[in-house]
Order: sequence, then structure tokens, then C-alpha cells
Amino acid sequence: MTFLRVVRGNPTPAELAALIAVVASRGGAEHAPAAVRSLWARPVLRTSLPHGRGAWRASSLPR
Repeated sequence: MTFLRVVRGNPTPAELAALIAVVASRGGAEHAPAAVRSLWARPVLRTSLPHGRGAWRASSLPR
């Protein structure tokens, strides 16, 4: 099975190696697994907590 074929010219082995390296590095991007985002990184958790008198109690109450 042929993936690449030289149509014109006579490339050197170094040129072919460079071409294969570029094509190989571009080929696997669509099959890469999606990055898993931690639940701690959710923006809803980045809200400011209450401060002042009774803040420690208010921090554990649902919003």
C-alpha cells in the first residue's frame, strides 16, 4: 500500500525523510483523545466566598 508517491523530480533521502516526518506529525491529530477537564476547573467554583461576620457559616450554604 502506497501513501506517498514522488510524481516529479528526484528527492534526496533527507528530503523524503523531512516530508514523511511532517506528514506523520500532522496525521494523528483527529484521532487524539479529548482532554479531560477536572471538575475543580469549572468557572462556577471560582466565585468569591462571602466575607465578614458569619462568613464561615454562609460558605457552606447552597447558593
